[in-house]
Amino acid sequence: MRGTETEWRGLEHGDVVRGVVTHVAPFGVFVELPGALQGFAAVPELDWHRFDAVEEVVRVGQEVTAEVLAFDVEREQVRLSLKALEPDPWLAFARENLGRTVRGRVTKVAPIGVFVQVADGVEGLVPRELLDRACAVGDELTVDVTGINLRRRRIALAVG
Repeated sequence: MRGTETEWRGLEHGDVVRGVVTHVAPFGVFVELPGALQGFAAVPELDWHRFDAVEEVVRVGQEVTAEVLAFDVEREQVRLSLKALEPDPWLAFARENLGRTVRGRVTKVAPIGVFVQVADGVEGLVPRELLDRACAVGDELTVDVTGINLRRRRIALAVG
């Protein structure tokens, strides 16, 4: 079964490794690791912040440091996370802001409501039924942080 090994080719789950990006694809990046090993970091493991293109985070030839997440022995590939070595902006936001009123910028308008960036790398949702006016991307809103779920990476907001 893929990814169930905890050790493979001298590496363990949780090891920190350094390598060079050899290929960038829309779904992730391939990294050459020491010992002729190939690493792969999927898009969700690249950065805590939202980005539109992988090249905004890494480029071919760039040296990167990552945490070993798992092993895909069939593909002879080490699964990596670059973001695991960076502080999670959601944790700091959660410690400080539950129940508080904050200002943020609308980043996306969707049928279910508007997404508001309330901190660097942190967005929450104001449900459509709680909006008191039409909003557009770029609008500044004052919102109340009514709920935070770290596991599901969701922040509930209401117009303040």
